[in-house]
Amino acid sequence: MNTRLITLLYLLASLCLAGCGQTGPLYLPDDDAKVVIKPASDPSPE
Repeated sequence: MNTRLITLLYLLASLCLAGCGQTGPLYLPDDDAKVVIKPASDPSPE
């Protein structure tokens, strides 16, 4: 009983960790892609 419970816990933990962080396909940008940086807006006067 004890070894069966430990095996079940290891299996459950490995299944949970295997699905962790899988939210969609991996996106790799092109090597010559340009980085667009938007300048910060000025803070509104108080």
